[in-house]
Amino acid sequence: MAVPYHHQQRELQDRFDTRRRADQLNARIAKDHIDAKDRAFIESRDMFFIATVDHRGVPTCSYKGGDPGFVRVLRPDHLCFPLYDGNGMFLTAGNLARHPDVGLLFIAFDRPKRLRLHGEARLVENAELLASYPGAQAVVTVRVTEVFANCSRYVHRYERRERSGSVPDADGKPRAWTAARQRARARILTAAAFLVGRTLGRYTR
Repeated sequence: MAVPYHHQQRELQDRFDTRRRADQLNARIAKDHIDAKDRAFIESRDMFFIATVDHRGVPTCSYKGGDPGFVRVLRPDHLCFPLYDGNGMFLTAGNLARHPDVGLLFIAFDRPKRLRLHGEARLVENAELLASYPGAQAVVTVRVTEVFANCSRYVHRYERRERSGSVPDADGKPRAWTAARQRARARILTAAAFLVGRTLGRYTR
């Protein structure tokens, strides 16, 4: 499946003498479904970018992050991802509820690779799917219409230092909050053990 070019794109291809290359790439890499390699790549990512359009026709781009596998390929033409607690503006969710057309960009910075998807998104009322994402406020499904690999020549190599502590754990609690509670509990237990030891020491002298 080839992604159709419009007139202005063709003008630029002709101006810079890339029409033939553009047609070859289009025929070779564009498709209307997610294949096995695409699925493995998508589900290995812990972040992606999503572009939506608001009521004025103004495009915006948002970053979405989670644990690897938080974006799931349900079938070759459908994927889903959770909406976690954010700033409360609901720009992305509100936009796709009004205009379902979206663009998704997945990037691997450790081994430069990019994958683009176009499709129609919607918020779904599915209790079972929502329950499978602890801590999520809602779930978005995307009916995929176009999939194509993107040139990775200018993708800079980065190494992840750590994942966000705001990503929910299996109990739906922010991981940083859970870790802080565990550290506080450990300090309390250590202090309690010290006090018990001192008290017992007085009675055994």
